Amino acid sequence: MQLWVGLGNPGPTYAMHRHNVGFMAVDAVAEVHGFTSEKKQFQGWTREGRIGSDKLILLKPATFMNESGRAVRSALDFYKLTPADVTVFHDELDLAPFKVKVKMGGGTAGHNGLRSTDKHIGPDFRRVRLGIGHPGHRDRVTGYVLGNYAKDEIEDLSDMLGAIASEAPWLAAGDDVRFMNDVAMRLAR
Repeated sequence: MQLWVGLGNPGPTYAMHRHNVGFMAVDAVAEVHGFTSEKKQFQGWTREGRIGSDKLILLKPATFMNESGRAVRSALDFYKLTPADVTVFHDELDLAPFKVKVKMGGGTAGHNGLRSTDKHIGPDFRRVRLGIGHPGHRDRVTGYVLGNYAKDEIEDLSDMLGAIASEAPWLAAGDDVRFMNDVAMRLAR
């Protein structure tokens, strides 16, 4: 069993924020692969399903970004999983918009959702980094991250989310390189 966590902030006000692209990614996976309806548990919303032979729990913490780790810890403990069973989907300032990279472990790069998750389960979880680009100056980061995607970005966002969902079987199987390559090929068209 694997736990895939999308980071974001709950509520309609935040729905289209760049900071919520993790929520969007797990929602896309759930829709494409026919996961169950959302249910409230672990201080968030979960959906269950299978991708191939792998059982997955998708979690969107309702704790707001800065406390995401509490929800992750609750689910981890309930299912008796280890941090290595966890994949976190999150926005990444230091990656070009709509680029997707996967890495195991690492730092938090100032991301409060990653910082909270690291605090509650340690750093040894897989991260799916979803590029949002950098606004150019650090004084503009908060407004940029907590801003909605622009209208002219929606098609690229939709393409990225579709590619992630379509190639999710490679991620579930642990073939991170194939997942990244196939997502990149889909987005290069």
